[in-house]
Amino acid sequence: MVRALLVFMATACTLVWASLAAAQGGNYQIQPGDSLAIEVLEDPNLNRQVLILPDGRFSFPLAGTVAAGGRTVGQVERALASALSSNFTNPPTVFVSVARVSEGDADAEADETLTVYLMGEVNAPGPKAVLPGTSVLQLLSQSGGFTPFAATKRLQLRRTDPQTGAQRLFVIDYRAISRGARMVNEPLLREGDVLLVPERRLFE
Repeated sequence: MVRALLVFMATACTLVWASLAAAQGGNYQIQPGDSLAIEVLEDPNLNRQVLILPDGRFSFPLAGTVAAGGRTVGQVERALASALSSNFTNPPTVFVSVARVSEGDADAEADETLTVYLMGEVNAPGPKAVLPGTSVLQLLSQSGGFTPFAATKRLQLRRTDPQTGAQRLFVIDYRAISRGARMVNEPLLREGDVLLVPERRLFE
């Protein structure tokens, strides 16, 4: 029994390694469910792993939403560098590699995601596909950052009951949270939620 388990584990590891090795090839086309490791040489704070969502896109700070599905690693590098270029004096040096290949059916993964909406003073507004259990703060990682006019003290999470049409409003002080305040009972996102970042008032 133990020997069989060891053989199975060794085979599984070999398959994962082989998949990753193939994905690093120049002709591999990125698919929904893949994870990419991204490095920006000029700003290590931007280095991170991103998940390719069912629509073939991913969100990245300062760049907004970037199309990756069906593209090669090199094509994504160039697209991301172009999207980031306005934030740097010289075009940034971007390295992209496939950290994990999708293990499941993209359609099955799409069924497991929620569609929520980012609106207002963010750099990448619009519908976002997130996994169940995603928090407001995690959703903000897909916002592309706030605009200079964002009222970060009073973000609004708006939720509509699909059965009754009743609306519920959560007000979130992101500025306080970013300075170390603890967020108590942070709501988890539900299908159709809208996160609105309002424009700040004069002297706010």
